[in-house]
Amino acid sequence: MEFIPLHFGDRLTVINPQGTIGVVTLWSRPDYVVERFRQAGVDLDPATSPIAVFGTLYGNGLREMLRNLLYNPQIQMLLICGHDRSGSRGELENFFKQGLEIVQEANISYLAEQGLVTSPYRIKGTRRIIDGLVLPELFYNSPKIKWLGDPTKTIILGKPDDTIILTNIRVFFSNFERLERRSIEQSVEKMIRPASVPQLPQVETLYFPSNPRAHQIVQESPLDAWLELVFLITRFGRRVRLKKGERLELQNVKVVVEKPESYENFGDRLRAVNLDPGKIGQYYTDFLTKELRADETYNYGHRLRSYFKDNNNQEIDAVEVLSARLKKDPEDRKAYFALWDSREDLTRKGSCPCFVSAFFRKFEERLTLTATFRTHNALDAWLLNFYGLMAFQSAVAKKPALAPGAITVFSHSISIDPKELDRALMVAEKRKWKMHLDPMGYFRITLDGKEILVEHRFEDVTLREYRGKTAVSLQHQIARDVAVSDINHAIYLGRQLAKAEMALKDGREFVQD
Repeated sequence: MEFIPLHFGDRLTVINPQGTIGVVTLWSRPDYVVERFRQAGVDLDPATSPIAVFGTLYGNGLREMLRNLLYNPQIQMLLICGHDRSGSRGELENFFKQGLEIVQEANISYLAEQGLVTSPYRIKGTRRIIDGLVLPELFYNSPKIKWLGDPTKTIILGKPDDTIILTNIRVFFSNFERLERRSIEQSVEKMIRPASVPQLPQVETLYFPSNPRAHQIVQESPLDAWLELVFLITRFGRRVRLKKGERLELQNVKVVVEKPESYENFGDRLRAVNLDPGKIGQYYTDFLTKELRADETYNYGHRLRSYFKDNNNQEIDAVEVLSARLKKDPEDRKAYFALWDSREDLTRKGSCPCFVSAFFRKFEERLTLTATFRTHNALDAWLLNFYGLMAFQSAVAKKPALAPGAITVFSHSISIDPKELDRALMVAEKRKWKMHLDPMGYFRITLDGKEILVEHRFEDVTLREYRGKTAVSLQHQIARDVAVSDINHAIYLGRQLAKAEMALKDGREFVQD
């Protein structure tokens, strides 16, 4: 029986199609892990290797991986060797060890084959939402799972040491050859490939009409901003097809968080949307770490603090340089740093930074930050990145002794994988509407003789007066001056103007609600 992938065949590194071992590299590059196995002396000959395939598992591909495994029952052993950045290792292990549980009172469902509608499930012991069409009991034999460790060099007494990971790999394969390989291969000979595997279900959604390049969000907290962002993309995102697959996308989305607050203040609410406060805290702590792991193409801390060099070939540390500029001149408008290296990133075949620029500015006695992202995964990356930006802002604010202020995030391309709409819709369901005061002011409406008088006011000061006999004439005057910015405020104003017009026509008293 040969390994035949149903999904992501172009992204997998196949060694021996008749092998019985699959290697899961998580967030580490497969070619890096393959080289580690080679250094450990593992047989990687396409004709004799026990390894069938190497492949990543970032998290979103779990459903595809399970279907590949179900269709290829000869994969009886899964070795996990990679950087477990998103917890996907635990999700894979728990799928087979603990199984699934139905998500109660979910506002979503899956449309599967023959019109079958199913509910979402959660992998027990995790926060991963998944369809329940592939169950652990469908597997002929659940594959054994072995954690080998992180493939990068371990630092011991300040020096890199390869012995731990290479020893783990060597010991496993030595025992495997002596104790397990022959029995597994004999059992595989009796296996039959399933005639079919449940197809990936559809989460049906249609986008609502809007200008996909003009969405803006203003919220006080990071979590509320993220909930609003996910809602907007699920409602207005346009379907696009990238090399990596289909996406729901919006362009140039602007998100303003007026009062960034610590993740620690939102523990219960984060857990309610299947987010781990501990993971967010770790990301916040690690965001400015300058070291580049051997299995990474880039990370933000490295780009910010050691990637670029000055004319003396010294590392440029953005935190230190920006802090020093603002301490010297708090009104400096050159506190700007670009992470994008056009000489390298435009032609690079691998991954390139998504976070591409940062601008710091003292404004109203606080240090504000405007960050630009080239691309953004709204569901899995936006909130993590935001808390990373908070760490960056806090570090830069120390020397000039400025209190952190608002953070604005521009995302040139921000998207959600349609296969993740189950998770996205459950997140959007947690969004609570609440009334916000329009930052442009408010309106006092009265009748003045044979006219409607509308006073545009801010903090009890009249900014301008509008007069007219009809609601529509006043509507156009107010719109011309862009005097309203909040949609709820605009609807309220329209109701009051219509009510005032009817009172004027009927000769009745008008009282504003």
